[in-house]
Amino acid sequence: MTPVTSHRSPVTAFVALGSNLGDPAAQIRRALRKLAALPETRFVRQSALYRNPPAGGLDQPEFVNAVAQIETGLAARDLLAQLLEIERVHGRVRDYPNAPRTLDLDIVLFGEQIVRERGLAIPHPRMLDRAFVLVPLAEIAPDAVVPGHGRVRDLVKAVVASGVIKLPEAANG
Repeated sequence: MTPVTSHRSPVTAFVALGSNLGDPAAQIRRALRKLAALPETRFVRQSALYRNPPAGGLDQPEFVNAVAQIETGLAARDLLAQLLEIERVHGRVRDYPNAPRTLDLDIVLFGEQIVRERGLAIPHPRMLDRAFVLVPLAEIAPDAVVPGHGRVRDLVKAVVASGVIKLPEAANG
């Protein structure tokens, strides 16, 4: 008898990327390449890079943010483990909440799944308040659905996006 191996259909996921230490734009570009190399994963597209002030008006350098769309056969928890490893390799230290960081990778959407587990919440619980997530997400996937909330194209209208500035093409690599 041949064992049956489970084959999971790829899920469309969106990963938010942010950095405000070192060379943030370069950190984001390197992380995008790492996302493209994840097992069981196909890189679909990325937003432009955006500059914005830190959330909560904290006294720290401005961030560079982007969103990437991938298709993955990884489970959400396995994708999270891969993202945390990419952060670690890029020198991410978690000194305190909202501390400056070399790299921050968050799963903001994983198909239309709602996940609430220890250490993993999808959709990302603060994405609806964050223009630096919704603006780049709307750029690449305006019709994406945030479960229980609606389409990204409608949700982005509810955030103040004046501080989110698209970087020139040269910075986008």
